[in-house]
Amino acid sequence: MERRPIIYFCAIGLLASCGRGGQGQLIGVQGRPDWYQVDPYGMNYIPMGSFVMGPSDQDVPYAMVAKSKTVSVQAFYIDQTEISNNEYRQFVYYVRDSIAKRILGDEDIGEHVITEDEFGEEIDPPVLNWRERINWYGEEEREALADMYLSESERFYRRKEIDTRKLMFEYYWIDLKEAARKAGKDLDLSYTNVKGQNNAIRGHSDRSKFIIKEIINVYPDTLSWVHDFTYSFNEPMTENYFWHPAYDDYPVVGITWQQANAFNVWRTQNLMNAFMINNGEPMVNRFRLPTEAEWEYASRGGLDEAPFPWGGPYIRNRQGCFLGNFKPLNGNYVDDGGFHTVPVDSYSPNDYGLYNMSGNVAEWTSTAFDESVYDFDHDLNPEYSYDALANDPPSLKRKVIRGGSWKDIGYYLQTGTRSYEYQDTAKCYIGFRSVMTYLGRGKSINAEDL
Repeated sequence: MERRPIIYFCAIGLLASCGRGGQGQLIGVQGRPDWYQVDPYGMNYIPMGSFVMGPSDQDVPYAMVAKSKTVSVQAFYIDQTEISNNEYRQFVYYVRDSIAKRILGDEDIGEHVITEDEFGEEIDPPVLNWRERINWYGEEEREALADMYLSESERFYRRKEIDTRKLMFEYYWIDLKEAARKAGKDLDLSYTNVKGQNNAIRGHSDRSKFIIKEIINVYPDTLSWVHDFTYSFNEPMTENYFWHPAYDDYPVVGITWQQANAFNVWRTQNLMNAFMINNGEPMVNRFRLPTEAEWEYASRGGLDEAPFPWGGPYIRNRQGCFLGNFKPLNGNYVDDGGFHTVPVDSYSPNDYGLYNMSGNVAEWTSTAFDESVYDFDHDLNPEYSYDALANDPPSLKRKVIRGGSWKDIGYYLQTGTRSYEYQDTAKCYIGFRSVMTYLGRGKSINAEDL
């Protein structure tokens, strides 16, 4: 049988289709969507730049922990304020509702899950239908969702409340550093990755090997107000701080490093990108915790070697008022205008428009803490990360916190001061804010920069 004519016709058809519309010229793929970077709500733009990272003045006791080093940082967005109780509550409610919808879908009550796509093909597992509202008071719904609530023996004054121990958020992330390892360059078979696998070199035939699944309880540790301070009366804060409307605009605390990461995954995938996809728009870059370098760069507000976010070397203004929420004097927490935390937009912002970069609550960063990190990290977007396993020693679970808090002395409010906390612990004086890397060169501030 002669096959050559068929092959010729196929080749001619292929060439004709490839040249269609380009007139033989290399013009790139046409019909691509236009991209305009939209400023995320509540975030400020931080231009790319270089700065001297580390202490602004000589710090003899901690000279080996934080050294001065010139680094460059890519343009990014950062939250104007620390994440508030009410903002984090939106995440908690999403997890609560998604669990309820999954249960109602399994019980075939309402239309809370979507089981088929637009082509009539089965979706397994089904996706949640957020257009269907949950009837929390319906007879069928109350019976199906009974296990989400505290049992009668655990209820206080018969209050029917959600069992917060069941508010588990499942998400995934890709271990890019593991995927980037090249064959033959890691011969240490004792290396263990975040999945507990011993050999880092497994090939790239199956990408699922680099996809990490996490299941995190999202509810803040409200008891942190009690267990962080002995012989101190803080029960009213435990009983009211996260749920009462009086504290809606106060920074969320009692959040572990893992919970902060889970919040950013939800903010990216389930909130922002879900909205963008539904509107036919390109997805945005992910929200995440700031690196230590990004946090310090933003806190300085564009001022070189400024010891504090407000620029000057003093913690008081000309009128003698304190410029942040911290512990100003021995046994005196109130002269700065706060007792515990204060609303997230308190005091004056720095020159980048960011509030409480010093004081109020210390803030998680993505960076793993190591005393000598300034000696070996890069000067281009410096970052040191370590994904600690559950059985790793505590020293490997340390994460950098910055900014100082309402219970700290003024030293910790300095832009170059480093400290740490363990990633699986929740404290009543640690919160966080999110960042997003700017896609592209960066905004042009002046016309001559174009």
